[in-house]
Amino acid sequence: MGAGTHALADAYLAHLATQRKLSAHTVAAYGRDLRELAALADGKAWDTLTHFDIRRYAAQLHGRGQDARSIARKLSGWRGFFAWLGQQGGLAANPVEGVRAPKRAKTLPKALSVDDAVQLVAPAGPSAGADAPARLCNRAMFELLYSSGLRVAELAGLDLAYRQAGAGQAASLGWLELDNGEVVVTGKGGKMRRVPVGSAALDALHAWLAVRPAAADGSGALFLNERARRITPRVVQLRLKAHGIAAGTPVAVHPHMLRHSFASHVLQSSGDLRAVQEMLGHASITSTQVYTALDFQHLALVYDKAHPRAKLK
Repeated sequence: MGAGTHALADAYLAHLATQRKLSAHTVAAYGRDLRELAALADGKAWDTLTHFDIRRYAAQLHGRGQDARSIARKLSGWRGFFAWLGQQGGLAANPVEGVRAPKRAKTLPKALSVDDAVQLVAPAGPSAGADAPARLCNRAMFELLYSSGLRVAELAGLDLAYRQAGAGQAASLGWLELDNGEVVVTGKGGKMRRVPVGSAALDALHAWLAVRPAAADGSGALFLNERARRITPRVVQLRLKAHGIAAGTPVAVHPHMLRHSFASHVLQSSGDLRAVQEMLGHASITSTQVYTALDFQHLALVYDKAHPRAKLK
């Protein structure tokens, strides 16, 4: 980047952090996308880039093997940057407007079979010894992910109970209501929802709470790491992956796969798309409808295995 280009990018990132209050992780992602745009522009000033330049850059990214979803995200970030430049009076038109990412193939979310999901989250055996608390914590987390379809960040953000703001701490964004058999979480867009917790997950939570140590930082975090601090989404991912390997799960497991499995299995059993939408916290029913395709796949598989005329010889 040239000095002026670099300064404008830095000013925009500062705007995202201070005015729009985006997380440090999100701001860093925007920074990487702007650096990639600057590299593609190869010294051109921001205000000289045209619609055709941006289309060419998107095509170059596609030619390098970047998937359509990644390119669409970058175009969205670039569009926001140039819109901000226009507000500063340094741009006549937004060169990203009207530029679309390459069409991407529609892929269905990966879900486990019912048997694989139950085997994955079920206790593998007695948890005795020094590692018992960690194993009980893992079981409670994995059961809750599958029982309630939580996002991993929602799970990691759960508190033992609702905490009001004060003493330098913000109010709880998510908490457990054990007596009601529910969790309250704040999802995307700040949308709060209540989700029921199944009996197996409630049993696992009771077992974890019986051995849960006091939080080292005095927080009310429900799930703690080995240092008795709030667990992070990354640690949950790593623990679940290792647990899946140990349990012999036929695919690499990640937390979102349990969310997909939850949605698919509830839909298979109930057929109630609206209820699944509410429990997942989707703003639009369109996001939930993808699970109807998974449901159809399940029915088609049953048909192929069971119907005597399903497969012609």
